[in-house]
Amino acid sequence: MSTDVTAKTPAPAPPGKEGSASGGGLLQLMLDGMRRNMRQYGMLMALGLIVVLFAVWSDGDLLLPRNVSNLVLQNSYILILAIGMMLVIIAGHIDLSVGSLTAFVGATAAVLMVNHDLAWPVAVILCLAIGAAAGAVQGFFIAYLGIPSFIVTLAGMLLFRGLTEIFLKGQTLGPFPKDLQKIANGFLPEVGPNTNYHNLTLLLGFALIAFVVYQEVRDRKRQQEFALEVPPLNLFLLKLVALIAAVLVVTLLLASYKGAPIVLLILGVLVVGFGYLMRNAIIGRHIYAIGGNLPAAKLSGVKDKKVTFLVFLNMGMLAALAGLVFAARFNAASPKAGLNFELEAIAASFIGGASMSGGVGTVLGAIIGGLVLGVLNNGMNLVGIGTDWQQVIKGAVLLAAVGFDVWNKRRVGS
Repeated sequence: MSTDVTAKTPAPAPPGKEGSASGGGLLQLMLDGMRRNMRQYGMLMALGLIVVLFAVWSDGDLLLPRNVSNLVLQNSYILILAIGMMLVIIAGHIDLSVGSLTAFVGATAAVLMVNHDLAWPVAVILCLAIGAAAGAVQGFFIAYLGIPSFIVTLAGMLLFRGLTEIFLKGQTLGPFPKDLQKIANGFLPEVGPNTNYHNLTLLLGFALIAFVVYQEVRDRKRQQEFALEVPPLNLFLLKLVALIAAVLVVTLLLASYKGAPIVLLILGVLVVGFGYLMRNAIIGRHIYAIGGNLPAAKLSGVKDKKVTFLVFLNMGMLAALAGLVFAARFNAASPKAGLNFELEAIAASFIGGASMSGGVGTVLGAIIGGLVLGVLNNGMNLVGIGTDWQQVIKGAVLLAAVGFDVWNKRRVGS
């Protein structure tokens, strides 16, 4: 009498579906899911640990409402640059000119508004156009003339820094109009009854929580529909709870001070817009394609030169926006503005999950990487760590992030 062995052997779960487990099996399933998604969750966990570390070390000063608000204002321009830099790195390039371009745009804005009394909205539009033109020129040399991006943007770094010195004649120029200053330093207005919290900030925070939940559930369902692998349900719910808790805590902290800074709304629009572009738009897939495998992308019909040109044009425009925000925050344009901003943006991108070889990274990852650096800077200042050791620690963090990326690739490959 034969035994049907195959009937007693459980069939493997189809792709995109989670298996069920109990006790130790459930824990093992969650650990396996975290290992498979280490790139996605690693920096989020690192950011959480850094926040907890400095919150305890500074006796809670890190999470004071005023400090959280200042943290957003102090890092807004780096986060703007990091978004553009992430796209450049995904496409397989680098941009060393963004710090100098930031200073040049700030100097141009000061000359237009302070020396020539040009209306600030017109000056802002002109400055954004100048940034886009600068990025387009560099993109043309890189995409259509085939000069390496490192060389072109290194030349741009020197050129824009020199032009900044020429425009400002080695002096600081200001002040800027009050309305422009509000973009970098202002907060949303008070509305509604007195609740001891900023009502508009609470409303925006709850709306953001609803959007996050909708987006995460929608993305998971779409992955399952296409039979793609998804994290275990328990790990997904844990991630969702962590995201909701983080948004809620930040919302309450901001709402208990002056409310959400205006520049935070600008950042929110950029994150949502560029996140959608990279996930759903054709050009986003083309950026990943040319960074991941340029020969294959060309064979697939991707217009790599046009995409590269647009990536650098976009980087120039975002650098101009960062320059305006930086100049407006400090109410003056300085010849020394933007020093090392390009290194901060590059570091934020790599810490946030970008790969040296291109083709990997997310807009949200750039924001997380920028926040890691921002919290490190702020926390080390609060506990009295000197600038010398701050540089050492930030360098070690960057090296660890890139080393983790290399290790993760080898682990997945094996």
